[in-house]
Amino acid sequence: MPEPAVPEAATPQTDASWLTDDEQAAWRAYLRGSRLLEFVLDAELQRAGMSLAEYELLSMLSEAPGHVMRMSRLADLTVQSRSRVTHSATRLERRGWVERRKAVDDGRGIELKLTDEGWAAVQDAARVHVASVQNHLIRQMDPQLFASLGEAMSSVRDHLLGVHYNP
Repeated sequence: MPEPAVPEAATPQTDASWLTDDEQAAWRAYLRGSRLLEFVLDAELQRAGMSLAEYELLSMLSEAPGHVMRMSRLADLTVQSRSRVTHSATRLERRGWVERRKAVDDGRGIELKLTDEGWAAVQDAARVHVASVQNHLIRQMDPQLFASLGEAMSSVRDHLLGVHYNP
């Protein structure tokens, strides 16, 4: 599958509307907050022995039937490039947490299978990850605001999947 299409930059116009002060403040808060959150979640998982990107791959495998998934599907679900997934898979394979194999259904693609050691690792890391998400995100806002955040990001995701990214 092709990489996500990056939309062309908006053409500057003389009548271009700028972000209002409130929009700019909200946008910058989102940008910095999301980057800091990802940084902290990754750092805490690193202390548990894996990166956030590796945890995301392992958790997707842990939820898949038979703990197996095509690498191309993993790339789509995690919104990572195929080469990044390949590099992560190599690191995870060296640790004995995944095995690569030809796709059972057609033999053309490559699948990753979570090993028993990988299952144990993702279960251990999940405790760290869940505590981090609860501490650094969920508990920082009231439940209604968190639900609104989920709805807002679902709208953004659905827009981008429909317009710029078709896995």
